[in-house]
Amino acid sequence: MKTFIKVDHLHLGYDNQEVINDLSFDINQGDFITVLGQNGAGKSTLIKGLLGLIKPMEGQITYYINEREIGYMPQETKVDRHFPASVYEIVLSGALNRVGYRPFFNSKEKKLAVECLKTLHIENLKNNSFGELSGGQRQKVLLARALCATRECLVLDEPSNNLDYDSKEEFYTVLKELHQKGLTIIMITHDLASHEVIGNKILHLDKNNYRMEEVK
Repeated sequence: MKTFIKVDHLHLGYDNQEVINDLSFDINQGDFITVLGQNGAGKSTLIKGLLGLIKPMEGQITYYINEREIGYMPQETKVDRHFPASVYEIVLSGALNRVGYRPFFNSKEKKLAVECLKTLHIENLKNNSFGELSGGQRQKVLLARALCATRECLVLDEPSNNLDYDSKEEFYTVLKELHQKGLTIIMITHDLASHEVIGNKILHLDKNNYRMEEVK
């Protein structure tokens, strides 16, 4: 099994204050890792480390895939829902890492955005304004945007936040379908019930107590 990302004796924090202390685990091709932990356990800090937004204080993160091939879905609350853009424009922006020095998107990237809309079954919302969507629809748009960046590995930051039960179950079903198609997923959550329906591994974060559990 191919290793995508190796976390080795990782220490992360801010202003010399450690938040994560001596964490080690592997992210392998085909994994669906649910990262569980209460507020303050270091979930968001871990995401920033995996995305290269903060540097390790000690230890290291080794990438065996292109770091630009990691798709990221932020918390919906961190996205301006009144941003004046259509659903298609939001999803297409996920392909920015493919543009390089070109000042525009090419036909291949535009086609990819449409394919991602179809994958998430939201092509009918293509021309809608992002701000007029429901919470569940916005989450699907943000997931489609992340898919536009990668066919390898997705990092999701508490994607079920602010969703009602039905929307949450529908969203988890979509994630399971993507995983079955071969996508590697790391999902951060404090929804302690989420691991009952998705994921093959659980990484428990509890201050300095870390444990990886195989889901059977």
